[in-house]
Amino acid sequence: MPLPLHPPEARTVAVLLAGGKGTRLHELTRSECKPAIHFAGTRRIVDFAMANAVRSGLTRMVVATQYAPATLTRHLWEHWAMAFDCGEGLMVRHGPSLAGFEGYRGTADAVTRNIALIDSLDPTDILVLAADHIYGMDYTPMLDAHRASGAAVTVAAHIVPRAGASEFGIFLTDATGRATTFLEKPADPPGLPDDPARALASMGIYAFRWDWLRATLLRDARDATSSHDFGHDILPAAVAAGEALVWPFTLPQGPAYWRDVGTLDAFRVTQLDFQQPSTPCALPETVMPGPGPQARPTRNDGLLSDSVLMPGASVGRGARLHRTIVAPDTHIPGGMVIGEDRDEDARWFRRTPDGTVLVTAEMLARREATLPRFRSLVS
Repeated sequence: MPLPLHPPEARTVAVLLAGGKGTRLHELTRSECKPAIHFAGTRRIVDFAMANAVRSGLTRMVVATQYAPATLTRHLWEHWAMAFDCGEGLMVRHGPSLAGFEGYRGTADAVTRNIALIDSLDPTDILVLAADHIYGMDYTPMLDAHRASGAAVTVAAHIVPRAGASEFGIFLTDATGRATTFLEKPADPPGLPDDPARALASMGIYAFRWDWLRATLLRDARDATSSHDFGHDILPAAVAAGEALVWPFTLPQGPAYWRDVGTLDAFRVTQLDFQQPSTPCALPETVMPGPGPQARPTRNDGLLSDSVLMPGASVGRGARLHRTIVAPDTHIPGGMVIGEDRDEDARWFRRTPDGTVLVTAEMLARREATLPRFRSLVS
């Protein structure tokens, strides 16, 4: 049975943006979209956003899919559908099916193409969520603040180190929390007035008044110069009109945990956080209504440091791995050393400038097929 609705959520529709290819995860997203990638064992990245929606009492969700959606769609129906009005409240809308071969033209267009469906649900507010971030959050306080403010949009924000803030949309606010400036992925992000080493970053979570968003989306759809993107087009319009409230994501017990796992480095480091005895945020299975995904066991007979084994991966006896991601169903032969020799890693595997090494079964097969030829030339 679905969770009881919080009264304010009765006329809120969630829109989950789940079409991302995740190009910076390279081979991990070759055949399935970023939200469907395994994370912290048998969980998938999308499970964190789904669990947050369930915790918040939301029972109607439109899921906008685009790139390689098969695994994601199957996972949602098998493990989450019953939490959304006994399955009737989960609506998967595939971009190419609605908009032709190229699909949705941007994140905002993914909502524009579904205006008729959303109208039929008669919402007062729309909660737009990214499907590819790792965090635990009850959206209810944010929705309450949004309605109390009367703002057209309320954006969840997280404080991040300024050194890495160019990866995010960055806000400056006035004393009331209204956004005065928004810069999408600036090369030189502004710091906080009282802490210049940190910046206020958009989490890609938006609560909109539906009447304002609907009208804005229709205007945006007619604009041939628009990229039809929330960060580049819709949010700046709200900020310019003084209609954007910034809601800092905090928890009573201390700093809130939120990570964008869009790069191999972030993907590896964030998974290490979940290998600790105490996890940094609530796990999805605490509210998952269906049976948990079946485990594909990993096996490690080697020595791992700061490394991650994805489902079905294994490491042979005597192997040493440092700062390595072993892709699903990939076997590392016994005695192999990865992550200690920059040039050797880059020769066979994918190595980032910060030293994360991704190893797939295909990479190992190419290495095995090539090495004998090198040996014959030497001999």
